[in-house]
Amino acid sequence: MRVIGLMSGTSYDAIDAAAADLRLEGDQLVLTPLGMLSQPYPDELRAAIAAALPPAPTTMEQVCRLDTGIGQAFAAVARQAVEQLCGGYAELIVSHGQTMFHWVDGAAVRGTLQLGQPAWIAEATGVPVVSDLRARDVAAGGQGAPLVSIIDVLWLRGRPGVPVALNLGGIANITVVHGDPVAFDTGPANALIDAVVQELTGQPFDADGVLAARGQVQLELLDRLLAEPYYARPAPKSTGKELFNLAYVARALEGLPVIPAEDLVATVTTLTARTVADAVRRYGGTEVIASGGGIRNPALMHLLADELEIPVRTTDELGIPSPAKEAYAFAVLGFLTVHGLGGTVPSCTGAGHSSVLGSVTPGPSGLPTISGEARPPRALSVL
Repeated sequence: MRVIGLMSGTSYDAIDAAAADLRLEGDQLVLTPLGMLSQPYPDELRAAIAAALPPAPTTMEQVCRLDTGIGQAFAAVARQAVEQLCGGYAELIVSHGQTMFHWVDGAAVRGTLQLGQPAWIAEATGVPVVSDLRARDVAAGGQGAPLVSIIDVLWLRGRPGVPVALNLGGIANITVVHGDPVAFDTGPANALIDAVVQELTGQPFDADGVLAARGQVQLELLDRLLAEPYYARPAPKSTGKELFNLAYVARALEGLPVIPAEDLVATVTTLTARTVADAVRRYGGTEVIASGGGIRNPALMHLLADELEIPVRTTDELGIPSPAKEAYAFAVLGFLTVHGLGGTVPSCTGAGHSSVLGSVTPGPSGLPTISGEARPPRALSVL
């Protein structure tokens, strides 16, 4: 089956599309990458998303406009992916949408909201769409995150030692593939770095980690940031920009002398490296396989390598382009959905059971045709 995965993370900078041929061969799920593309959000839409994110107030009118605007933006990228990556033919599109709110109440997740009306995608491409993939896991008692954990487990199971998959998006998450797998959000990755850089310099991110490399870590501020109770909570757990935003940094800065911009960026970059490394060490990780936008920040990657003192490699070395890893993961999740197969690992999300994820918006010809009986895969091969 030719499937396109669409993804926009908590950094909401771009919409990524990744196309793959997916097939089941016995207990193996075989993924053949066909390529990826990425398109930035239109400036006006990105500004509207930023204006609606917590802790900002919003209205139902704004929510409706965003649901349509994001859906149309995803539809434009999907149409481009069908033509450029699939030669004009795809059988399924899987859309993560844009996370706008992740409702965490203590240790439990009560709800999660991703906008981007899938009808626009189905109408623009003529292809069935799987969307809203997180809510079912939440309804089953899970965190709704990190959903990529099933791909990590299928892909990395059998590697020696204790491999740890790491995603450095806006929020950092890991999957520990050993025994009963464990997965959770470790805390901020690019979310705080980008927010601080934007606030202090007007630039969207710390290009090449230049500011962090120039700065000095302010230890008292770092200690205050590390005092956030989230870091000590047991897994499974998940978080988002509802917690890790500029207000979190501002509270930690109260009463401290003015800190130079470079030092502030260096400190929040070190916070990401430290909290990821602490989580990896807690589970005895022997190698880290990283993906996400954070791997393009040399300062962050050097700090992480120094903290861990174990091999840190990227998913590119194992056959999946790191910028496209999450989009491929959602392609897999949608593929499992239309085959009636569960898309979660309960020990990773905390759900009571594995669930078939998402909602399906039919194409003009209805739903994808599935022949034969599908069995849950036990491994993922990338060919």
